[in-house]
Amino acid sequence: MRIGFYPKLAAGDIRKNRRLFLPYILTCVGMVMMFYIIMFLALSDALTPLNGAETLRQVFALGSWVIAIFAGIFLFYTNSFLIRRRKKEFGLYNILGMGKREIGHILFWETLFTALLAMSAGLAAGIAFSKLAELGLINVMHGEAAYDLTVSALSIRRSVQVFGVIFLLLFLNSVRQVRFASAISLIRSENIGEKPPKGNWVLGVAGALLLAAAYGMAVTIQDPLEALMAFFVAVVMVIAGTYLVMMAGSVLFCRLLQKKKSYYYKSSHFVSVASMAYRMKRNGAGLASICILATMALVTMASTACLYFGEESVVRGRYPREINLEFQMPALSGWPEDKAEALRAGISEELAACGVSPQNDYFYRYAQLYGVLQEDYVELDADKLGDVPVASLAESRSFYFVPLADYNAMMGTDETLEEGEALIYLDRGEYAYDTITFRHGKTLKIRKQVEEFLGNGESAANMATSITLIVPDLEKAVEGPDMLADFNGSRMLREKWLWNLDTGLEPERQIQVYRQLVGTLTDPSVKERLGYVSCVIECQENERTDFFSLFGALFYIGIILSAAFVLAAVLIIYYKQVSEGYEDQARFEIMQKVGMTKQEIRKSINSQLLTVFFLPLVFAATHVAFAFPIIRKILLAFSLNNVELFAATTAVSILAFALFYTIVYRLTSNAYYNIVSRTE
Repeated sequence: MRIGFYPKLAAGDIRKNRRLFLPYILTCVGMVMMFYIIMFLALSDALTPLNGAETLRQVFALGSWVIAIFAGIFLFYTNSFLIRRRKKEFGLYNILGMGKREIGHILFWETLFTALLAMSAGLAAGIAFSKLAELGLINVMHGEAAYDLTVSALSIRRSVQVFGVIFLLLFLNSVRQVRFASAISLIRSENIGEKPPKGNWVLGVAGALLLAAAYGMAVTIQDPLEALMAFFVAVVMVIAGTYLVMMAGSVLFCRLLQKKKSYYYKSSHFVSVASMAYRMKRNGAGLASICILATMALVTMASTACLYFGEESVVRGRYPREINLEFQMPALSGWPEDKAEALRAGISEELAACGVSPQNDYFYRYAQLYGVLQEDYVELDADKLGDVPVASLAESRSFYFVPLADYNAMMGTDETLEEGEALIYLDRGEYAYDTITFRHGKTLKIRKQVEEFLGNGESAANMATSITLIVPDLEKAVEGPDMLADFNGSRMLREKWLWNLDTGLEPERQIQVYRQLVGTLTDPSVKERLGYVSCVIECQENERTDFFSLFGALFYIGIILSAAFVLAAVLIIYYKQVSEGYEDQARFEIMQKVGMTKQEIRKSINSQLLTVFFLPLVFAATHVAFAFPIIRKILLAFSLNNVELFAATTAVSILAFALFYTIVYRLTSNAYYNIVSRTE
């Protein structure tokens, strides 16, 4: 056979089927571009001067793998639409004498042309937009931008490797589908209706139960650590439940509509319901895929936007004041109230030497230990903790014991307690028992739960719920646990003294004071003179850039992933409309011959599309609504507790996506109409 026959035939097939190939190639271009940009940002030298550069690189490196995996899964899914539409053509080639081997040659050249177009255009677009992405990231990070254009050879090589493997697997999968099908089955592939799945009631009920269980899990979990552990389980349950409900539900829904004669036997409904019934399982699977992608896009957009726009409240929660000082003390007996005052006086001298007059400050002593809370009992024994089931690790707590005198002075209250009593404060949730018992320690009677307490910043960063116990005598309250050792053999109990204060200085001067304090308070002679073992010095302004780097990177990744999910949903919608349009073309042609007008065709199409098209959007909004509590708990792991902000970003994301979805609906419904009415 003449050299160049198969490449020319493949190029002609792509050109003749451009309605199918063009969106597919554009999607491949978009995926390659996104992958290159994320890899470019992970390797960019422009990140080096930024604070938190290593965090940025790690986040973008992880994001590149997420894009690669998603691209592989999604391109396999969309490629199946192409192959399904092309099977009739391949069957005709086979009947006319072309063997499966020769058809494989055509598929090879089609895949090669598609891969070359996608990777060359994708890399060109990635290189063109990479600088814009870099400038946007540096602007988010408040860094200094350079305007020289660079190209990352490693990013190009990695993109070619990743998508080369994906296209190779797509080619092998296409060859497999053609190789093991007869010529007749290939020709009839588009004309074979689907048999309703057996036991669809069972599938539908199973899906509904999975969704109910996932929803129940999402709204009942209170602890952030438990929420994080359960989130991925809930995601799998929601995905499985959505597919089962929509696949089985589409069958049941069509049957119910067909049984309702007053609805079914109308020109605007008859063809649409019959068409839906013809594609029962595939229709449900396509809608479920759109729903899952829409949910992923909404969750990603809402959560990352919330983190980015709420980063200031996160910083202030983690670092309550401009300068935060925490001192590790040698032992409880070594820092009674007079010793604490002496320490404060000594630190005041050091602050004065730095030109700082403390403002809006608070200080208190506390003792800290970790344990597992089981109802009203706290397990502290290191040996016993090793036997605690993994599921119970979500019940781990950080306990803080604060003397009543310090609490009253800090909060401006005049609470009183008897020996053996305590006030309790939880940074989230409520304590439902009247007592709390510590292994090897005492049982404390809970007088009441207080609503306000000035935390130490560490509790805000702790995924586990922190419990503060205000006690009349600190030494007596921790008798027993003060002798326990942790897994490393060190004392489990930590005795600390905290002083958080504002300086009233400009940001640059705050950082200068912070550096001076670090140099002074870590000096061994100062430690010995003031009587502390070690200290932790934190500056709100100094740490702010690290948070901006993390949340800025997450926000950037969120934008790219959301764009990928939306792009995937749009392509599935488009292929669903186009492939179903070609399948319904003959049926609408017959209906026109027996008297159906163009206007009635339009009404029938609108009836069909409106019946099923907005179901994924409704389901996605429902998923997000039920996922709201569990995602809010996970955001607490980032020290973000701004419910109003998360609700706002979620609502805006849903409204924006609904508007975009409606535009896509209008465009694709016109494409469907043009096909079935043979105007194209």
